[in-house]
Amino acid sequence: MPIISPTELARETAGPNPPVLLDVRWQLGAPSQRPAFLAGHLPGAVFVDLDRDLAAPPGPGGRHPLPDLGRFGAAMRAAGVSAARPVVAYDGGQGWAAARAWWLLRWSGHPSVRVLDGGLAAWEGPLETGEPRKRDAAPGDFVPVAGERGLLDAAGAAERAASGLLLDARAGERYRGEVEPLDPAAGHIPGAVSAPTAENVAADGRLRPAAELAERFRKLGARDAPVGVYCGSGVSAAQEVLALAVAGIEADLYAGSWSEWSSDPARPVATGPGPR
Repeated sequence: MPIISPTELARETAGPNPPVLLDVRWQLGAPSQRPAFLAGHLPGAVFVDLDRDLAAPPGPGGRHPLPDLGRFGAAMRAAGVSAARPVVAYDGGQGWAAARAWWLLRWSGHPSVRVLDGGLAAWEGPLETGEPRKRDAAPGDFVPVAGERGLLDAAGAAERAASGLLLDARAGERYRGEVEPLDPAAGHIPGAVSAPTAENVAADGRLRPAAELAERFRKLGARDAPVGVYCGSGVSAAQEVLALAVAGIEADLYAGSWSEWSSDPARPVATGPGPR
């Protein structure tokens, strides 16, 4: 299972091989959440900055392109990530940033990475303040390698929309083209199906049960065809890939997402409530 409950995490952190804890708190357009980390975090957690460690600078590849693997690997090793030790990522509760760390680590070869279901908001144990203790921040040995599967480019996203299922994880009004606060054009990739990430989460802030998620994605068309997901810049879509994984459905991420797609005026744009 790609998620872990707070109760399970408390038990594992007291065990013989405790997981590396990555605090990936992040807010779109807001300053670094490192001050919030210093004010209180899970004991032993290490702060990971999404914009610096989990993405390359904005450019033709979108607002959050995939990071250079060398820089990403260095950041993960500095955080203590090793191939032989499990990893648990968490954020403030939304799940987007933690899922981005989960997706990157899984795609680049880490064998055991999970997301804390409900994030920091669900944690009922003690918190630490200040910098991590040195014994908790020993360098790791993880060396990421680009995965052969799991990632779509713009051409792959178009093909997935035409011959499989491409889910748009943004809010419905952005999918329909009614508003676009961030990117060059409003609308969606032709053929994509609207599937907002908010509908993956229950009232308590945790992911909905696996059976409910499976039924949701089945109704959206996830049956036998391959599935892809995109969002605005490849962050919230990672949460949708995580929800699909909880439901037992493998899906690929279009990392450049709408911010890359809409940057090229030659690419087609659809609007309205339907895929085309």
